[in-house]
Amino acid sequence: MSEKKRKMVLMVHSGTMDKLIPVFLLASTAPALDVETHLFFTFWGLNALKKGGLENAKLPEWMGLDTDMIKKRMENIKAPTLQKLLQMCVESGNVKIYACSTTMELMNIKKEELIPEVDSILGAASFLDIALDADFSLFI
Repeated sequence: MSEKKRKMVLMVHSGTMDKLIPVFLLASTAPALDVETHLFFTFWGLNALKKGGLENAKLPEWMGLDTDMIKKRMENIKAPTLQKLLQMCVESGNVKIYACSTTMELMNIKKEELIPEVDSILGAASFLDIALDADFSLFI
């Protein structure tokens, strides 16, 4: 009898760099542990899925840190960029990326504006169907 595959769901509400880095670090690491991962981007998190969104992600001003300085530090320690982390997620074949249909409508975002890595556009009910079966869920 085979064991049920573990499932992780991350609801991504913020599109700032300080939130996106942990989202993509967790999501790109999970496949190595054979964890099926689902990323649901909503509200400001959806900006990360717009073309150029990851490249333009910044740290919140209240942090008092310079985004370019952090990017340079990441480069110095050979930490992967957000774009590279996304690529690692996609290449794993074990990470699904969803855009929230309600947020898209609310913020007038068209499907054509999204990056091709988006697997599907889902509403709340479809996302909850996935999330309710998860072993681990985070709201970031």
